[in-house]
Amino acid sequence: MAQALTVLTTTDSAAKAEALARGAVEARLAACAQISAPVTSVYRWKNAVETAEEWQVLFKTTQACYAALEAHLVAAHDYETPEIIATPVVGGSLAYLAWIEAETMVP
Repeated sequence: MAQALTVLTTTDSAAKAEALARGAVEARLAACAQISAPVTSVYRWKNAVETAEEWQVLFKTTQACYAALEAHLVAAHDYETPEIIATPVVGGSLAYLAWIEAETMVP
């Protein structure tokens, strides 16, 4: 079975989050994406501490699709340096993990 990953990004509106999610799923770079929001992010950017309301998007994908998903997110995202963090899935329902693999394709 393929190595499953969760990949997290954030953006500044619900509409942008849905567009990122839908684009990745339609391109079969992720089996699904969940949008959580709003979240408050506190971060350092260009020598200042900033606070922003953001929407998190959590993608379910495979290691084989990661590079293409990252490239897709970078191209579609309007942040100068978007958050893109991949975390390996170390366990889970075999049926669900098989579904992730079946629903994703390396372009």
